[in-house]
This record gives sequence, C-alpha cells and structure tokens, in this order.
Amino acid sequence: MSEAIVTLKKGEGRALKAGGPWIYDNEIESIMGSVTDGEIVMVRDFDSYPLGRGFINRRSKITVRMLTRNAEQEIDEGFLRMRLQNAWDYRKKTVDTGSCRIVFGEADCLPGIVIDKFEDVLVVESLALGIDRLKPELLRILTDILAQDGILVRGIYERSDAKVREQEGMERFKGFIGEPFDPVVHITENGVKYLVDVAEGQKTGFFLDQKYNRLAIQRLCKDAKVLDCFTHTGSFALNAGIAGAKQVTGVDASQVAIDRARENTELNGLSDRVEFLCEDVFDLLPRLEQEKQQYDVVVLDPPAFTKSRATIKNATKGYREINMRGMKLVKDGGYLATCSCSHFMDYELFTQTIHQAANQAHKRLRQVEFRTQAPDHPILWAAEKSYYLKFYIFQVCEEK
Repeated sequence: MSEAIVTLKKGEGRALKAGGPWIYDNEIESIMGSVTDGEIVMVRDFDSYPLGRGFINRRSKITVRMLTRNAEQEIDEGFLRMRLQNAWDYRKKTVDTGSCRIVFGEADCLPGIVIDKFEDVLVVESLALGIDRLKPELLRILTDILAQDGILVRGIYERSDAKVREQEGMERFKGFIGEPFDPVVHITENGVKYLVDVAEGQKTGFFLDQKYNRLAIQRLCKDAKVLDCFTHTGSFALNAGIAGAKQVTGVDASQVAIDRARENTELNGLSDRVEFLCEDVFDLLPRLEQEKQQYDVVVLDPPAFTKSRATIKNATKGYREINMRGMKLVKDGGYLATCSCSHFMDYELFTQTIHQAANQAHKRLRQVEFRTQAPDHPILWAAEKSYYLKFYIFQVCEEK
C-alpha cells in the first residue's frame, strides 16, 4: 500500500462523508509521504479517522477521486474485477446490453472513465490521470468478463479527446487500442438500425443515454406528422418512422450528421417517410411558424447549451426560445418531447423555463411523463453531476 496519507481540514469533506466521490484541493490540510500524481493514497479525516482510498492528482482542483471507502482495500486485479463485474451484472438486469454504457465513471465507483459497448466494439473515454494508468488492466479484465458471457470483443477505440484532460495534465488522444478495425459499427436499438462511427461520431459515437426516451415517443407517432429538431444522426426521427409516422422531418446544423442520418434512413427502409434538412434550428423554427406549419409531434433534443454556471443565463434564453417556438408548431392536442442534457440546467430551472415558454406561446401543457437518462447511465445520488438528462413529454393544448 502507498504510504502517502491525505488529511482533510477540520470541518471539510462534507460531500465526501455524504457519499460523494471527490476531494477538492481546498479541503486538504496535508499530504504526508512520497507520492506521484496518479498513484493511490489513503484519505483520513482531520482526527486521523480513515475515510478510504483513491488516486491523487495535485494538478487538478479535484485532487483525490475515491475508489473505495475501505482504507485497507488493495486496489489490485481482484478489486478492479469486482467493480467491473458489478457494473456488467447491473446492466444485464436493467437494460438491453446489445449496445450500452458498461461503465459510467463515478456512478460505477470507477471515477473518470466511461466505457461504451456497441455490439462487439468497446469505446473508452478516460478523463482522470489515476484511472488512465489503470485503463489497460480495466479493458483486459472487462474483455474477459464479456467473453465469459460469449461476447467476443472485436476491437477497442479510445475517445479521450475531451478538453478536460488538459486540466488533469494529460494530452488529448483518440485512436485504436490494439489492432485497427472498421470503426463504423452496425447496431440495433428499439428495432431501429444505425451505423455508428466510433472514431468520428460525437462523444463515443452515439448517444446511448436517450435509448428509452426514444422508445417512449414511438407510441405517440403512429400516423403522425413529426418534427425532430437537433436530430444528430436521426435517432428520434427514425424511432418515429419505425412506429408508423406518415411524415418525419429531422433537422440538424451538421452536414456530416445529416449525411449519416440519411444512411440510417436507407438502412431502415424509411426514405419514403423520413427526410432530413441541414439547417440551424433557431433559424428554421420561426420560418416554419410563418409558413403556418403544424405537427402532431415535435421533438427538441438540443446539445448542452451550457457547460458551466457562468453561461447559464444565455442557455436559459436558448431553451426558452426553442420550447416556445416548438410549442407553437404543435397542433392543438399534439405532443412535445423536450429535453436538456446540461447538468447545470437542473430540474427546477428546466421546468421553470418550459413553464415560461408555455406562457409566452399561450399554450396549456399536460404532462404525459418525465424521464431521465437510461439506467446504464445510473444517477448516483451523492454525485450530482451523474444526473444530467431531463426529458419531458407534454400534450400541448390551446388556451381556451
């Protein structure tokens, strides 16, 4: 075991003691012993009470990320196998594992790493120095765990290209781990077929967190005219098409995403009913309103308009505008599906913003349901940032 000991200041570590996974630099009284950033340290309270073990990085404001609350626990192969087996067993119980997130960082007690499975391909994103050092062993063990269930991993691709790595003193990286392979993977989700580009697609290639939210709109779309805004590679639009919508229009500002969406449409034999436009949604919605277009279902699945508290005011304006515009395009008695994937746009603020948009649009909302991210992105109650996706379905009615 490492001899290095991190001791907290008196009165600090409240989030940690409530189950949180992080210790910030300003909570630390002292670091005793020789330690290299990325190594395991023991954490003690101000009175020497043992609080657990985690890895340290003094270059990061999050100085220690906890791995275990057992200060005597060795961080060895057996420990890592236990964590990964628990994560995989949980997914097998809660989601369709054809394509799913197997490891969701802190929510799986493996802070700083995400591992997604797309059929027989794994995609890894590593964002913390300590877990980055454990990454080869984690991938080896996980590959073995999957093989025991008859899943033979064809290849692994790394998407550790997020800017946040620089805050940990690491370079951004993306590329094959091991032998190269075709990075365009065929997957099926909710009966819809997709081509997922794990090398060039956004994040790890595909937004798995909306899996069951996409499924939830299917029952609303039979014989419907549907508008899917910020469609990316067409996922909500294709779920509407598969469900029997008579006409679907998907919109995204990225030509690359639209090209992939059209490929996915052909793959599903829906080209006669599902079309895509490469346009800015903020420009398109007012024009559709002027043209007096009306839809049975409108879907708003925007990217995160804010990634910090500093920009939340402008982000709120953006969410309010698209929701107000979207509501105006819904036929009386039709449906609006709307979401936010920004952690900083919390439930209360998002709900308030939609309420304001409804008032501006002179619409009356009846909530059908409220949803969050799919269970393979579990929300750890002690880790606020693990809860980020808010998803509403409303019936939109005229004020009468």
